[in-house]
Amino acid sequence: MRDFFGDEAEALLQGRVQVINLWRPIRGPLRDAPLAVCDATSVAAGDLVPSDLVYRERVGETYGVTFNPSHRWFYVPEMQPDEALLLKCYDSATDGRARFAPHTAFDDPTAPANVLPRESIEVRTLVFHAA
Repeated sequence: MRDFFGDEAEALLQGRVQVINLWRPIRGPLRDAPLAVCDATSVAAGDLVPSDLVYRERVGETYGVTFNPSHRWFYVPEMQPDEALLLKCYDSATDGRARFAPHTAFDDPTAPANVLPRESIEVRTLVFHAA
């Protein structure tokens, strides 16, 4: 926040902050490396492992996810370009609602061997709520 919003960051951080992503395939049906999303209620806090995101001009942070047989993963098979996933990746609220939404691409063992490589697009937004 401070890297992107400078002096405004402190005021923005006084309220609730969310990271919302919109993701969709560019061509379909998507069979190569579809996006899977984990049910946030099946992820324990200890399943999340902080990891640095190192950029040329700054260092950020993300979370990796350790294996837990309790995780419940979902995906939309053969997504089309007119379909999209809206993901709440982060929520600063600590009142019991979902805070993180682990997601990843995966190799679908049912996909034909000659599928075209995935082409997708994502928009990441920061949503600020007044304190």
